[in-house]
Amino acid sequence: MGRGTEMTEQLYLTETGRAEFDATVERRLDDRVVLDRTCFYPTGGGQPNDTGTLAADGETWRVTDVTKKDTVYHVLAGDADPPATGTTVSGAVDWDRRRAHSRYHTAQHLLSAFLLAEFDAETTGNQIHADRAHLDCAYPRFDDADLARVEDRLNDLVDAALPVRWYELDRATAEARLDPARTRIHLLPDSITEVRIVEIGPEDDPYDRTACAGTHVASTDEVGAVRVTGRETKGSEEERVRFELDGT
Repeated sequence: MGRGTEMTEQLYLTETGRAEFDATVERRLDDRVVLDRTCFYPTGGGQPNDTGTLAADGETWRVTDVTKKDTVYHVLAGDADPPATGTTVSGAVDWDRRRAHSRYHTAQHLLSAFLLAEFDAETTGNQIHADRAHLDCAYPRFDDADLARVEDRLNDLVDAALPVRWYELDRATAEARLDPARTRIHLLPDSITEVRIVEIGPEDDPYDRTACAGTHVASTDEVGAVRVTGRETKGSEEERVRFELDGT
């Protein structure tokens, strides 16, 4: 949802549609490397990490996991030693996986916004996969009519081809200007001083405006048709809504 101070330039925050990049290895730790810049998205915010490859000097390493702590760590598979510190590598993200995650993440934002606006149901958690997703929210129980209404509205929003954009704000500015119920900035650690905001819809009246560090498509029509596949009770006042997208 935001970021503090890292060594790695996080290209995935600004160039969501970019799959290839060059970088320099800054650190090597067993089967992990830290790069000075990366397009690989690390697991976080309900979105799984990217996978792909790093290549240098005729050798290729498979990136199987990406995590973010003090900086971004790329886990490499195989018996070969990771590239040495100072090596220039070419990175390539598995695009079909990234594209699926971006479509699902944008769909999740639409779902969260609709549930908050129409059911006063605040999102409490979510998990995205490449072929399905679910969202947890504070609501006693949805019935079949509710789910049909949700599906219809989500597909209307997809068909509307609403623009999706992202930008950064100073945290204090964001807290002063933006609706905390929608942006959920209060959930961020105090160490995060710059907040990445994702908006969907017209700039003067966005349908959704949320603090988010995930990847997204540029327009809601790229999400594709949404199918709400079911619900389940997660507690006395919490529901889980499951959904899938066409083409995944």
